[in-house]
Amino acid sequence: MSEAPWLTIIGLGEDGLDGLPPASRSALESAEIVMGPPRHLALVGETTGEQLEWPVPFSDGLEVLKGYQGRNVVVLASGDPFWFGAGSVIARKFGPEHWKAIPGTSTFSLAAAHLGWPIEQTTCLGLHAAPISRIRPKLADGNRAIVLLRDGDSVKDLTAILDASGFGESTIWVMESLGGAQEKVTQFQSNKVNGSFKYPVCVAIEMKGIGLPKSSGLPDENFETDGVMTKRPIRAITLSALAPRPGEQLLDIGGGSGSVAIEWLLAHSTCRATTIEPRADRIALIRANMDRFGVDDLEIVEGSAPEAFAQLSTRPDAIFVGGGLSENLLEQLETHFDAGTRVVINCVTLEAEALLVAWQSRKGGELMRVEISETKPLGAKRGWSAAYPVVQWAGQL
Repeated sequence: MSEAPWLTIIGLGEDGLDGLPPASRSALESAEIVMGPPRHLALVGETTGEQLEWPVPFSDGLEVLKGYQGRNVVVLASGDPFWFGAGSVIARKFGPEHWKAIPGTSTFSLAAAHLGWPIEQTTCLGLHAAPISRIRPKLADGNRAIVLLRDGDSVKDLTAILDASGFGESTIWVMESLGGAQEKVTQFQSNKVNGSFKYPVCVAIEMKGIGLPKSSGLPDENFETDGVMTKRPIRAITLSALAPRPGEQLLDIGGGSGSVAIEWLLAHSTCRATTIEPRADRIALIRANMDRFGVDDLEIVEGSAPEAFAQLSTRPDAIFVGGGLSENLLEQLETHFDAGTRVVINCVTLEAEALLVAWQSRKGGELMRVEISETKPLGAKRGWSAAYPVVQWAGQL
């Protein structure tokens, strides 16, 4: 028979000991060591076991915890430790034979119960340790969200993003110390928030505004650009050819404004991307667009391909080449990346087109020429103005 885990992770609410089930109380009473943030230790009061404050930064506490391995240890966490909580971080450090968890009621559940919202139809976000801009892709008229925040001051940071994104008329509920004696819920319109708020705080939002389309090919004006970017129609075709799937990694060679990589990330919340870009001014544009769209899973490698391939930390599932095509780059793609990796290459010059024609004859895949014209003033009337044709190859290494 295997030994019982030495570590118990207990989910704790603002009601402290009163809200703990018998199993949690029993584990707490028998613990030799009780670790937790100061607020959590204050909520449980005196314990038989020695109390230790979890250090800052959080990662430092994992090493402290490791030093007590084999003793009877309790770690206090907020609510449900595995819903944007500390539980998953601890579980990555210690194998399942080392710990057990007794979750409490999550803040999301308390907030949904207060408002009468069906939680399965409500967006739940933990932004207490992540950029608040992550809410941007979730903004949609009529959507409901419950958001955990780092501190009371973050409420105004959140409403500033709502207002700047055209969602200033959304209704919000600022919820302080839910489930405890100090519980306070205040309802506002986002663009009329005032006052100060005390941690722990979460915000419920009933959204009112116009969100981003969910189809590929977002309007060009949504991006900050110096004029060099994959334009909306070609971007839509490119994303369709790249075919992002949940959890996949993109390598974007020649990031420009970051538009293709950002739309890849917006396709699925678990997608990741790396872009290679040599110019510092365009890297600044990419970072600005990451903030505008609320994505942060885009790694930027400063440099030029193929030399920058040596700096890559992950293997891509798909590769996009938007410019700078050369015979050497094609050869290096085959050398550095796994057979079967999906690749989409766009070009506009005759020299690059010739390379792709020869490449397709050897590698197969699909070769497509796209010509797009837009109406422009022609004296007092209008006429068609053609953009440079784009040749696209899509296939596998």
